[in-house]
Amino acid sequence: MRVMAIRYVRDVESARRFYQALGLTLEFASRRPRSGGPSVWTELAGSGPGANLALHQWDEDPGSGVELCFQADEPLEQVVARLRENGYEPATEIVDEAFGRSFTIRDSEGLLIQVNENDYDLQR
Repeated sequence: MRVMAIRYVRDVESARRFYQALGLTLEFASRRPRSGGPSVWTELAGSGPGANLALHQWDEDPGSGVELCFQADEPLEQVVARLRENGYEPATEIVDEAFGRSFTIRDSEGLLIQVNENDYDLQR
């Protein structure tokens, strides 16, 4: 499983340009919403293994909006089943997203964590 930091931003395209100028490279961008408008999810990679940053559209004030996220390398159903077998109940069901699928769960300290399964066929 790969760890990913998520940065919530008002303007994904502007943030993408900034982080690319900083030295990260574009790995993935979700398709544009059917209703129009910009992509709401972008993944950038740093130079080292696991050095990834995701940008997520957030229309409200994102403040210091950073979240812990994991990119699963197996189907989410297997991850959820393993968590439940160990006594951990997800906070949400698996849902379809513009980038693939995801669910959330709280860790032992109450932090809400997102677990993603990307569908790279949705790339633009």
